[in-house]
Amino acid sequence: MARPSTDYRCTECGWTSVKWVGRCGECQAWGTVVDTAEATGILRSVKAVQVTDDRAARPITQIGAADVAHWPSGINEFDRVLGGGIVPGATILLSGEPGVGKSTLLLEVASRAAQTGQRVLYITAEESASQVRLRAGRTGALQENLYLAAETDLATVLGQIDQVKPQLVIVDSVQTVSSSLSEGLAGGPSQVREVAATLIRVSKDRNLPVLLVGHVTKDGSIAGPRLLEHLVDVVCHFEGDRQTALRFIRAQKNRFGPTDEVGCFEMTGEGIAEVADPSGLFLSRSRQAVSGTCVTVAVEGRRALPVEVQALIVPTKTPQPRRVVNGVDSSRVAMLLAVLERRAGLKFGDFDVYVSTVGGIRVTEPGADFAIALALASAHRNEALPGTLAAIGEISLAGEIRPVSNAKQRAAEAKRLGFDTVLDADDGNVKSAIDLAFAMKSITELDGPEF
Repeated sequence: MARPSTDYRCTECGWTSVKWVGRCGECQAWGTVVDTAEATGILRSVKAVQVTDDRAARPITQIGAADVAHWPSGINEFDRVLGGGIVPGATILLSGEPGVGKSTLLLEVASRAAQTGQRVLYITAEESASQVRLRAGRTGALQENLYLAAETDLATVLGQIDQVKPQLVIVDSVQTVSSSLSEGLAGGPSQVREVAATLIRVSKDRNLPVLLVGHVTKDGSIAGPRLLEHLVDVVCHFEGDRQTALRFIRAQKNRFGPTDEVGCFEMTGEGIAEVADPSGLFLSRSRQAVSGTCVTVAVEGRRALPVEVQALIVPTKTPQPRRVVNGVDSSRVAMLLAVLERRAGLKFGDFDVYVSTVGGIRVTEPGADFAIALALASAHRNEALPGTLAAIGEISLAGEIRPVSNAKQRAAEAKRLGFDTVLDADDGNVKSAIDLAFAMKSITELDGPEF
């Protein structure tokens, strides 16, 4: 008879080893290889059970399509990202960096749901009940149907759910709740897996929506095993710059809606407020003509957002000029500098180049290439572009302006905001488009003051 041997398995990717190692040989994660205590020399079998009539498999055509409607959370920007609202029985994971406003947002969601008559249970495992009560009083989130409990034990959390019988449960956070049935400290892979699996099972059995707060690591990924993201129905990421009050929420996974939507919020002293029309957040408020600026229209999900790109060049005598960017992709800026020098005759070898967006928004799509190129050309010539001009298009290495997706929607949004002239792929190559833009500036100066 073969002697049973100890098996070690990675909790992240499932890689196995005959001996314990500190780092997984497959996914290179540290501290995820644990002893599964399985006897590899003994074969085990599972006996089949008798299936009852109510659980028997049926043809898919005979299964009724139950209309599971989204119920609105009361925050339109949050509902936009979720695909229309919260689905009963869904498990939603909200991640984000410390201090970005995850708890404030979910406390506002709980307050709005309680206003509509829903019974909400808020489990706080990181703060005391008095601390959450203080924040709720500051943000105006005090409601009679909002129940608050400070618990870190999973069994006690389940007991609170049985006693309150809520229509919505919020757990802040899943990494700080532990179960006595699993070994390890709270936040470890085994504990997070056990807590998440139990809450998801309760959510499905009782048709109860559950919102979970998740911590992130230094590289921005969700802490804990990767299995957590596979178990939940929706994964949302809450992001923002601490230097600004603007916050964005995006769906990285959504079983009930799109994953390309974005919700805009603003952090204020009274809490978090949704921004229904963020058109003016990413445009400068200066009415004076300034060289090195150009406006483009980026698309986030189904929303068109006008973004102002600013460029500044400074003469330098260093052998390696600086290239500093903020809000745009550094590799695309380097490519555009090469295209402008080779195809348009603009020399940037003796200048430090700085490129940034207004309002802290990050634009990574190629549709902003045209606006960045015009801003760089304007800074190089030290001449301002027309104030009513917007540029939309992707620039190739050959210097051609290529069309982008949702061009009509972008142009319509630019027209709505007062940009009468929209330059796009119909204007040829980069050199001719730059000459056309500054020719329009000369025409407007002849007609009258533009700014």
